[in-house]
Amino acid sequence: MRKFDTKVQHLKYKVLREVARQAWRDTLLDNVLDIPKTIIPGNTPTMRCCVYKERAILADRVKLAMGGDKDNHNVIEVIETACDECPMGGYEVTNACRGCLAHRCEDVCKRGAITFDSNHVAHIDKAKCVDCGACAKVCPFTAIVNRKRPCQNACKVKAISMNENKAAKIDNDKCIACGACVYQCPFGAIMDESYILDVIDVIKKSNRNEKFKVYALVAPSVSSQFTYAKLGQVISGLKELGFFTVIEAALGADMVAHAESKELAEKGFLTSSCCPAFVDFVHKNFPELVPFVSHNLSPMATIAKYIKETDETSKIVFIGPCTAKKAEIQKESVKPYVDVVMTFEELQALFDSKDIDITTLPEDVLDNASYFGRIFARSGGLSDAVAQGLKEHGISDFELKAVPCDGIEACKIALLKKSKGVLDGNFIEGMACIGGCIGGAGCLTHGAKDKSEVDKYGMEAYEKTISDAISMYI
Repeated sequence: MRKFDTKVQHLKYKVLREVARQAWRDTLLDNVLDIPKTIIPGNTPTMRCCVYKERAILADRVKLAMGGDKDNHNVIEVIETACDECPMGGYEVTNACRGCLAHRCEDVCKRGAITFDSNHVAHIDKAKCVDCGACAKVCPFTAIVNRKRPCQNACKVKAISMNENKAAKIDNDKCIACGACVYQCPFGAIMDESYILDVIDVIKKSNRNEKFKVYALVAPSVSSQFTYAKLGQVISGLKELGFFTVIEAALGADMVAHAESKELAEKGFLTSSCCPAFVDFVHKNFPELVPFVSHNLSPMATIAKYIKETDETSKIVFIGPCTAKKAEIQKESVKPYVDVVMTFEELQALFDSKDIDITTLPEDVLDNASYFGRIFARSGGLSDAVAQGLKEHGISDFELKAVPCDGIEACKIALLKKSKGVLDGNFIEGMACIGGCIGGAGCLTHGAKDKSEVDKYGMEAYEKTISDAISMYI
């Protein structure tokens, strides 16, 4: 049975599935306006005040499923029509206020934003309040709290504010496309653009005997997804969709670990380059540390580059948990190698759009990478792989002091320490998502067990060392 963490994910999936279904049949443009009615038949609303508003929001979801706003270079977009149920947020007085006589909150407020009613209970004038938080700090009852919207709480780079219509607004100069807001928004008002139509288009062209082959490049975090089926059946399902073959992105991780460990020993200090959201965060917030970012491409781009150089007829579709990968392939350094990116959510929709029940398929084999390449999917895996790379290079005079960063807040702390010259470490493993790639916004499920699934998948690798895995490729 298909499993999604939330009903928002399930709704997003239904839209993607229907858009894909019509695209396979070449009937999308004829039926695009009817898709909301297909998903919500009848006149009974299921989530909103009226069915017409629900369908209006679904129409916006359909646009995002078809590629979104072409004038917006960010892959994360806000559906304003869906973003109207959350309170504005900010500092509020709760019923814990005892109407005390001290009035410390009033005394400390420099804006005169706090007044009292006849019962001495405090009230905050939102027109005057600047959300400094001084009142909350001095309240002896902790009766003043800062209520933020879920998207603002989720966004650790402070890229989300509210516009004049009280809808979420994304600052593209701060956003790193990690997708945390996408997963946490309880109304599905923030979504990542989908390029599922591009995937379908490239497969259909290859099936019409065009002179190219479509490779599915699968992230190692696939081991924690599609838990209702076996991994080998997922691989068979991809070939059933029309992919020429399936390659592990973990092989690219082996290549990166091999090169990055040597680069680290030569330079003495590095930050990783595997997570595009982390790299973007460094560029936007710590530009002075950009020279320390590893010169290696990400595992996705590294193996895609090899495939493109080996097979000139290849088209590469990366499939993983990451919304930031959709932004990464827009970079000039990556654009020549990866043609399209889609998430595991989108892959599920693609399977079902063609009525492919992967549980009925035979198990195919996926065995390109080593244990160390596969564990890149979870926090700490890259550090372990770099340690192994140093060992396999025979570099014994360099002591690795890795700093694995589990989430963007941990990344910020490590980078700040490095910028101040107080970091006790020589390698920052930057992962924007909690848990690493297994916590990516495009996952089907997000769970604590995912780490053990990744390690188990790694142990199943035929190649036990990085050198063995990449021996025929370098």
